[in-house]
Amino acid sequence: MLSSFLGLLSSPEMSDVSGRKITTTRIHIMALDGIVNVNSLFTLALFLGITSTNTNNTLIGDDADCAAGTSISEGLIAFHVYSFSSFLFSSLIALALKNVINLSKDVDDGDVLNNNNNNWIHSVAKINTVVLRLGTLVSAFGSVFGCGFLVMALVDLVQIKLGTLACGSPHTFAAVAPLLVLVPTALLIYVILVLYAFTR
Repeated sequence: MLSSFLGLLSSPEMSDVSGRKITTTRIHIMALDGIVNVNSLFTLALFLGITSTNTNNTLIGDDADCAAGTSISEGLIAFHVYSFSSFLFSSLIALALKNVINLSKDVDDGDVLNNNNNNWIHSVAKINTVVLRLGTLVSAFGSVFGCGFLVMALVDLVQIKLGTLACGSPHTFAAVAPLLVLVPTALLIYVILVLYAFTR
């Protein structure tokens, strides 16, 4: 009787379910770690950009018609702050979800695996999958908005340094074109993949 009960507990079906839960939890943690790491780099870069940007040093020479106005300088600072806030928001959401996962794990004393001579404790996080996916989606879109604001800030920076777009400087268009083509394309692909993963 006892042996059949123990055999039921260690059945392949239960092991497969536990393995799927563990794998899913690890995948979510890895995804959240990736969001936090990328956002941290962008946040640091934005902080340094806000504190070290000098709008008075330009490369347009004596052509006053190509000089950026006050509104562009104000937009540069504003978009830096918006982008900084978006990345910080995304990172805080991701860290909160990661903490919820880690604090919700149930660890069994006997559920230990030997992997490369290291003991790895199997744990299963009991959390609401819908809330987890929704939080990850919100965090991902926070990163998307941060990248969008960062692109607009860089466009303003280029106009301050090389002349406004209305001036028609080829250097300005050459610097702005990759920003307005490559980054939105990458963000579009990112959003499509995130939505695809969210609906799976």
